[in-house]
Amino acid sequence: MCAGVLCLALGDAVSKWLGATYEPIQIIFFRTLISLPLIALLARFNGGWRKLKTRRPGVHLLRGMIFAGTMFCFVTGLTLLPLAEATAIAFAAPLFVTLLSGPLLKERVERLPFIASLVGFAGVLVVVRPGAAGFQWGALIVVGAAVCYALMMITARRYGGKESLWAMVFYATLVPLILSALLLPSVWKMPEGLAWLGFIGSGIFGVGAVSCITLAFRYAPAALAAPFDYTAMVWAVLLGWWLWDEVPDVWVFVGAAVIIGSGVAIALYERRVAIKARPTT
Repeated sequence: MCAGVLCLALGDAVSKWLGATYEPIQIIFFRTLISLPLIALLARFNGGWRKLKTRRPGVHLLRGMIFAGTMFCFVTGLTLLPLAEATAIAFAAPLFVTLLSGPLLKERVERLPFIASLVGFAGVLVVVRPGAAGFQWGALIVVGAAVCYALMMITARRYGGKESLWAMVFYATLVPLILSALLLPSVWKMPEGLAWLGFIGSGIFGVGAVSCITLAFRYAPAALAAPFDYTAMVWAVLLGWWLWDEVPDVWVFVGAAVIIGSGVAIALYERRVAIKARPTT
């Protein structure tokens, strides 16, 4: 899980670096173009091509469009915000899952997770600080990315038991590739020098993240693996400081601590519920 999160952080750092010169659409295009063949190969060696078969193309189209929105919002936010601040706001995605699972999945949200989600959202407000002198619209864009990613997780929960993992990942990557390819002529700029390595590396880091995180959830309970997602904050602070001399102010750390604490509380609660639900045998 930690290796997967490191890959995510490195991919985000590369996207932020590329975003200073290239449009988000072009970054998304190359990232998905590199990722898709690698995902197909992983599927081939983890069950064969049949793992990519689906009877729900409409669901995959919807998830792909949501994922395209997630990527566009987050890459745009990375160009407007320090890396650590964008990462802290993105941590709100699991909290939005809890808040939205009731109306969208008709699941009963228990009191403790609901309260923890509200506290976590307060942490988001601490980081974003609407009305403060340092407020940036980029923060709201990243909040939009967190909401879109929450919708991705909700659809995965809704259809994950009916579709293979690799089909879910493959088509969620294919749709943004097609959409970005259609829009690419309007923003195209020929990559130069190290930019080619950046585009390729971004795609490789994305596949590495998916692979490692998938293995983590395969070999450990979700409630045990999920909290390690928050190690991304460490990498975001270090990479932001090293590459751009970004030093988050105290409120970013305070808000991130509140968000992380809420997420861990929800994960521990779900773990306790799962243990109670197991048969005694």
